[in-house]
Amino acid sequence: MNQYLANEQRYDSGMQYVRCGQSGVLLPRVSLGMWHNFGGVDPFERSRDILRYAFDHGVTHIDLANNYGPPYGSAEETFGRLMDSDFRPYRDELFISTKAGYDMWPGPYGNWGSRKYLMASLDQSLRRMRLEYVDLFYSHRYDPETPLDETLQALVDVVRQGKALYVGISNWPLEPLRYGIPYLKQHDVPLLIYQGKLNMLYRKPVEQGILSLCHEEGVGFIAFSPLAQGLLTDRYLQGIPRDSRMAKEKFLRPDMLTPELLTQLRAWDAEARAEGRTLAANALRWILRQEGVTSVLVGASSTSQLETNLKAI
Repeated sequence: MNQYLANEQRYDSGMQYVRCGQSGVLLPRVSLGMWHNFGGVDPFERSRDILRYAFDHGVTHIDLANNYGPPYGSAEETFGRLMDSDFRPYRDELFISTKAGYDMWPGPYGNWGSRKYLMASLDQSLRRMRLEYVDLFYSHRYDPETPLDETLQALVDVVRQGKALYVGISNWPLEPLRYGIPYLKQHDVPLLIYQGKLNMLYRKPVEQGILSLCHEEGVGFIAFSPLAQGLLTDRYLQGIPRDSRMAKEKFLRPDMLTPELLTQLRAWDAEARAEGRTLAANALRWILRQEGVTSVLVGASSTSQLETNLKAI
């Protein structure tokens, strides 16, 4: 394997960096998510090429979670291999996040939001990623059965233990979020960022007031699923390709592509083409124009796909 040397012009490639809420952190407008395509079932060389391309073009934020794969944990293991082979010299230039909250291991302590689960999961994540700390650790989802104070105090304590520099919340409803923001601030570990699903077809963070609350409280916001699993690209404008996620019913179902939705997608595509852009680029730009949005998470199955998404900025 050739020794990796990062592009010396990586911060002159056109990437923009935006302050995350009222913190000292600047995040790239486009961040790389390792939800799909980086697991143990995926080619390691391709994962390495995508991460190298991302960093060479100013993408400093890499987003993971404990159960990303498949199998569970394998995306973090891939990242750990890449830390040792490529990115160890650049650790202080990278902003690495992981999460815990969804199913990870059997039994009553491998899911949701207990202190035991969150702390054990972060310890496991650090071992898989071969890191001493992460820059950001999220509660990945709201747990209606565990007292909020327990979940929030666990986030406070992982920072005090030096295992994370900042904490985040993902997929929480408005009211628990409204409670969590002052709790964390009063315990001297202010909430850095909220991660939520947001795209042109799914606007609940805007409609429910989550995005405006974050903006008012000085909390950053990072959007995931910006292209709605491929719906907001040219992939389905002529129907359902045989090799697509929808055909395989992987996160998308054929009955989702209604005549009304297809008409809307084609109209948005025509608007984008009239402006000299793609539907995907316009979908990313729509998110980045929302007041309070710090960054958008994109996945990638190839360097060319990542290159196309980066052009959105």
